[in-house]
Parts: sequence; structure tokens; C-alpha cells
Amino acid sequence: MNRPVAIVSFAQRPAVRRESRFDETEMVQDVVSRALDAAHATIADVGFVCSGSSDFLVGRPFSFVTVIDALGAWPPVSESHVEMDGAFALYEAWVRLQHGDVDVALVYAFGRSSMGDLRSVSTAQLDPYLVAGLGLDSISLAALQARALLEAGTDTEANWAKIAMDRRRAAAENANAQLRTSPDVETLLREPYLTSPLRKHDCPPISDGAAAMVLVGGDRAFDYTVRPVWIRGIDHRAEPHTLGLRTLTDSTSTRLAAERAGAYNGPPPDVLEFHAPFTSQDALLQRVLPIGPNTAVNPSGGALAAHPLMVAGLTRVGEAASRLVRGDGLRAVAHATSGPLLQQNLVAVLEVDP
Repeated sequence: MNRPVAIVSFAQRPAVRRESRFDETEMVQDVVSRALDAAHATIADVGFVCSGSSDFLVGRPFSFVTVIDALGAWPPVSESHVEMDGAFALYEAWVRLQHGDVDVALVYAFGRSSMGDLRSVSTAQLDPYLVAGLGLDSISLAALQARALLEAGTDTEANWAKIAMDRRRAAAENANAQLRTSPDVETLLREPYLTSPLRKHDCPPISDGAAAMVLVGGDRAFDYTVRPVWIRGIDHRAEPHTLGLRTLTDSTSTRLAAERAGAYNGPPPDVLEFHAPFTSQDALLQRVLPIGPNTAVNPSGGALAAHPLMVAGLTRVGEAASRLVRGDGLRAVAHATSGPLLQQNLVAVLEVDP
């Protein structure tokens, strides 16, 4: 399985606190249309479609089926879905393109976190026998990991506040981010705890959004763009489902996925976009993923600036690819996560030709 696959276009909606004007189908129709237009393609060119979303957010089963209306009734397409972040739908599309009988794939993801109590809804991702019954919400779980990092002596609350400040400063330059203010570290540290040791700035904003991406296999990529972004390596790994079997102060699965994807081979990336919903996880991933002296780390602001559930990971890949297209470098590493406390992790190595 070594067929070259390229990202030829990417589109996203600006993340907002509550999307009240459009439903999920209209949100997806917008990003799909713009991604296809950017690739000078139509839905008739697409041989495979894969989506990422969560029925738990909407509160009804098979909610993703109604969103297929955004693709149009004709021509019929081969379609699949993952109940995970859209980055993992990208992985499935990449595998499908390896088969060789399909040249163009469309990936999209959507999430409306504002529709319910996200802290409680996220518990559906937990082990139903040994963890969910503890009654921990998503922020309480993240606080457990943050406390473990503090007690291990690898982090400080001041460092997390600086990370929040840096991500907000980057977000101020990014049109697709929600948080555009950047208070100083001292101001952030005076905020009350949500769940000790995490404050509001340590947590992701509640966000609604959608994103879409077009992938093309082989030399056909040049039929759709003059500057394809090649996926040189991609891999994803998972931690044990039971928290007691995991090392919360490290991310072994991210490290392994990065190794298998080739992220540690060659020069440090010019751009690194990783999916860290909490500042403590941001600090942890900085120790795991490759960073050079000139690497731009989360120049989009990352998930701390905008975090549509099931979309934020795909956005990290799209943002990294977009930076390369704009000429910000030749090599990028993108990371996405899904599940509690960095449970599943995907790493992709992206490159453009000089």
C-alpha cells in the first residue's frame, strides 16, 4: 500500500459558539461545495465519500444519513462513516484510494457541540463497565491528567497559561478561530478553577463547525491542483480503554503513530498542527511530536481557539496543508485525537514538491 495520495483542496466554516442559522446538512453542503469548487471538481468526479460525526451530539441514531442530502441525489456514490473525528474518516479514505480503482475521495466532518451538555455527552466515549460509572465528565477527566502532569513535575499552571495566551495570539490572526483576545499570564492565573487544576482558559471553547477535504490518488492530483499536498505517511494508534492501564503523563500511541508515519525521519517540520483540546495536553504533545527551532507550532491557534467536536482533528490536517500551499514550508506534521485523554491518535506527514 504505497500509492501516492494528495490533498488537493480544503474548506471549513468559521467556528462559532452556536450555529443558529443553518442545520447540519446546510453546513456540510457549504464546505463540500467550496472544497469541490477549489479542486475544479464535481460530485460526479468523486468515487468514495467518508464522513466523521457523532450521533450523541444530535441525540438521534444515524443522524449522518440525513446529511448525505448535501451531496446531492445523483450520481450515487460509495459512502462510509466513522463515529469519530473527521481525521479518521480521512484515514479510511486514504486506505480506499490505495486500492487503485478509485481516484478521488471526499472527506467531511461536522459537529454542533452547542446542542447539548458536552461535558456529559462526552462520557459516552468511556469504557461503559469500568470508567463511565464513575460519573466523570470530560473536564474532570482532563483534570486528572493535568494533576498527574503537575505531580510528575513536568508542567506548571503558569506554562499552561502561557500556552493559552500563545494560542489566542495565533487565533487573533486566524479568521476561522473563535477566541481572538490574548490576556497576559498573570490575568489568566487569577481566574477561578473550573475543576482543579484546570481553569476556563485551559479548556476548549464550545464550537459548532464543519470542514471538507478532497483527496486524489496518483498523478491525477495534478488534474485538480497545481500544488498538491502529498500525504507521505499516515498512521493511527489507540491507548487502552481502561484509564488505569494507561500512562497519563505520556502519549504512547501518539509517539508510535508518529514513528510509523515517518514524522521523526528527515528534517523537523516547517509546520506542526496538533489537536490538543486542553493546555495540559498541548504541553504534553509538544514533548512527543517533532519540533525544530523554526517549526511553526499550531499557527492556526489549534483546538484551544476553536473546537467543533468531530471536526477539530480534520481541521488540523487541513490547516497544515493550507500552510504548505501558501508557501509557509515544504513539510508539515498534523495530529488528530479522538476519545478521552488522547485515547486515539492519528499522525500524518505532509509535503509539497519544491
